[in-house]
Amino acid sequence: MRLFVAIALPVDIRQMLCALQGGVQGARWVDGDNLHLTLRFIGEADGVQLRDLDAELSAIEFPAFETAVCGLGTFERRQRVHMLWADIEMPPALTALRERVEAAIMRAGYGPEGRKFKAHVTLARFRRGAGTDIGDYLEATNIFARGDFPVRSFSLYRSHLNRDGAKYETLFTYGLRDVSA
Repeated sequence: MRLFVAIALPVDIRQMLCALQGGVQGARWVDGDNLHLTLRFIGEADGVQLRDLDAELSAIEFPAFETAVCGLGTFERRQRVHMLWADIEMPPALTALRERVEAAIMRAGYGPEGRKFKAHVTLARFRRGAGTDIGDYLEATNIFARGDFPVRSFSLYRSHLNRDGAKYETLFTYGLRDVSA
């Protein structure tokens, strides 16, 4: 099974981001139910590895915190846009939680993440690069891509790949301490 760890987005943030979907040539938009903030892609795992991952992730103790969607951006490959994303503010708490998740995954027997972490929510993918309208889209919509949200938990997900795109299944959810009480 193909696994990753992510933060689920509140309904209002998913709705806000879904409202921005459209108007870009060649975009394959991510289904609103699949919008999330990936903390760590793990990859393939069997039942024993899943049990080890769950044990390590469930041992993480961390306070709840706030972050925000703070704009839109793109990733490029060979000077072509291949992904449109919502940028996520990086408070120290998000960085620290990401580091704890990474350490837990390594204790479960996986190697370190091979790429630098960039907090984002994937909104759309492009097969052969975005149309020429991506710049106009970013200029028109960036002002609307803002919103604070609480982070009260993170989850271990399973990704089911099919020809219509991926579907994500929540396997385990790990609560963060409520510091407001």
